[in-house]
Amino acid sequence: METTVKPIPRHEIKHIINVGDYWLLRQRLSTICQHDKFAEENGQYKIRSLYFDNDDDKALKEKLFGISKREKFRIRYYNDDLSFIKLEKKSKFNSLCYKEAATITQEEAKKIVNHDIEWMRSSKKPLLVEFYAKMCYQGLKPKTIVDYLREPYIFSPGNTRITIDREIRTGIFSQQLFDQKMPSVPILKSYDIMVLEIKYDDFLPQIIQKLSQVGSRQNTAFSKYANCRIFG
Repeated sequence: METTVKPIPRHEIKHIINVGDYWLLRQRLSTICQHDKFAEENGQYKIRSLYFDNDDDKALKEKLFGISKREKFRIRYYNDDLSFIKLEKKSKFNSLCYKEAATITQEEAKKIVNHDIEWMRSSKKPLLVEFYAKMCYQGLKPKTIVDYLREPYIFSPGNTRITIDREIRTGIFSQQLFDQKMPSVPILKSYDIMVLEIKYDDFLPQIIQKLSQVGSRQNTAFSKYANCRIFG
């Protein structure tokens, strides 16, 4: 069985920014940060996620009602690369975020989407066993696809990660995780609107605090999943 690694608690700060903020941040961050391994030559990568919820919209309601202890599951891959697919569980307890992940194959992902899940019961990956149980007793099933472009920056002190997400789109009710021609719609009023996220472990380095300050932007609890579910 895979070794179970206890997820590290992370702090998370989010801001809604505009295109002017973006160019200022990009110039600042590029002087001291590096891009992560998924970034292409343009410093960005594409993310596609399929989120799961039940008929009562448990994950959605917990987010909207601000429940302090909550979780959601998703299948995710990057840059249309189907050789590296992950099942992820993102949890929140009070103000701290936790993330667990397990790699799965494209065939396994297809089985999960089609609710062919008995094979997960005997998996050697603990997260798959947990997901199987919650698909059974919570009734989790595919809900919506979320697509966006991400520009990531990494700063080693504090294990700090800064991302700028844009062109966020939803597949509404679609479950066609691997269909690159899937119709989708933008969830924000303008492509000039982006989401800045800052994640860190025990401390946020002062230099990142200063560099990430843009105008009078306020913290937000923006959720891509919740905003995409407005459409269905």
